Amino acid sequence: MMKTLLIGCFALLTAPVPRTVLWQAISPEAAQNKAAVLLTVSGEVDRPLKLTASDIAALPRLTVRAKEHNGQEASFEGVALIEVMKAAGMKFGESMRGKALSAYFVIKASDGYQVIFTPPDLDQAFTDRVILLADKKNGALLSAAEGPLRIVVPDEKRPARWVRNVISISVRHAE
Repeated sequence: MMKTLLIGCFALLTAPVPRTVLWQAISPEAAQNKAAVLLTVSGEVDRPLKLTASDIAALPRLTVRAKEHNGQEASFEGVALIEVMKAAGMKFGESMRGKALSAYFVIKASDGYQVIFTPPDLDQAFTDRVILLADKKNGALLSAAEGPLRIVVPDEKRPARWVRNVISISVRHAE
């Protein structure tokens, strides 16, 4: 009987579990644990990152107001996505020429949803737009359905590039 139980436990531990189930099981409070990795930044960057809530909180903070999918306005707090990308070693401003303009960021959610942004989407030398990596909405941590991290693009007419439950950013270059 013990052998059967152990085999059953091993099967449970090795069975593939969808990442969304694991991620959604974490409460916003648990996800904000200062040591838990909330976001990875990888790919063609000088400094790949594994950011915790403490790391994100140490970056310059912003608050923006934006209309959500349902048309209701909300206040979102977090860090400008450009600050995360600078922390990964990406260059912006006058040095953004040539190959730097062929870069793109794939932002991925825990459910597999993905969107793309480019450096000019973030850089104030190109746009006045702010793309926010939010961790709070209306003064409270994001709900489990939205966070712990969410991309908010306040001035886009369609919120299709707003991403809930952001888990990673991968930087690539077009060929």
